[in-house]
Amino acid sequence: MKDLNERGVENQVKGTGKEMKGKIRGDLGDATDNTSEHIKGRAEELEGKVQKNFGKGERDADADNTR
Repeated sequence: MKDLNERGVENQVKGTGKEMKGKIRGDLGDATDNTSEHIKGRAEELEGKVQKNFGKGERDADADNTR
């Protein structure tokens, strides 16, 4: 089983990727005047930010994590 630090890093990386993908999707929706894609992209971007911050919280909560 992974410890909090490992899970935190994993969530931060996945969250950052999801955030970037959502930003690109939202920008593409803007460029093509596609409201649906814009909204889906921004929602995915927000989901990525939440996951990234959750991972940061996991890493901060790990007592063994020394920076």
